[in-house]
Amino acid sequence: MRLRGRKGIREELEAQPELVVLDAAPHKGRWREFFGNDRPIVVELGMGKGRFISEMSVRNPELNFIGVDMYDELIRRAGEKARAAWEARGADDPPNLALLRANIERIDEMFAPGEIERIHLNFSDPWPKTKHARRRLTHPRFVSKYVEILNERGEIHFKTDSLPLFEFSLNSFADMELHMRHISLDLHRGGVREDLVLTEYESKFIERGNPIYRVEVVIGAEAIAAHRAAKRLNDQENGQKAETSEEASAPSAAPAATSEG
Repeated sequence: MRLRGRKGIREELEAQPELVVLDAAPHKGRWREFFGNDRPIVVELGMGKGRFISEMSVRNPELNFIGVDMYDELIRRAGEKARAAWEARGADDPPNLALLRANIERIDEMFAPGEIERIHLNFSDPWPKTKHARRRLTHPRFVSKYVEILNERGEIHFKTDSLPLFEFSLNSFADMELHMRHISLDLHRGGVREDLVLTEYESKFIERGNPIYRVEVVIGAEAIAAHRAAKRLNDQENGQKAETSEEASAPSAAPAATSEG
């Protein structure tokens, strides 16, 4: 996809250093200095027009967010959305958001090992032709880079409307022996998930009745430990419920026989 931006767009972006980053290299390993705090950093790779990353930054002020895309025009539009979202809440500028113009192919040049806590991949290009499989953002060559930059609590959250891409991605994660949870073949089957932020594409797909596929991939050691602990607790609770249900449905003991005088 190529976007034709309006004249002077690069100068417009350069005039917003508090929000727009045009060169990631100086910030590699130093993103906390950009934000001025040591809060966890969440990244969206391929943010499009920025609806998701803008709303996420508003809903989660305790986190820092970085939206990544390679087109000037998308960075510009995302900036407008971000400022509008925060102005509606009384803030002049997004305090916890950066918009990074960069090619995801070079993600290892943008972030240092362990610098990121979560990566969102939302409706990435499915690259349907087999010969283009290596370009898919869930191909092992990309995922191995994500694993490197994620910290001990690191996770990947992936959403798509493409069933072939979802199947490819699940196999990719499985081949790399990564832990997966919350796998959904129709995320909004019971109604739109209000606890999740929707992208522009997602809203359109829901209106059309298209299923949304989603999975969370648990990467970091602490995240895996927490996942396993939650699973054990859930299994115990389900076991207790099953025992209670069995006891409630068991037939009552027959009354004792009385002797006749």
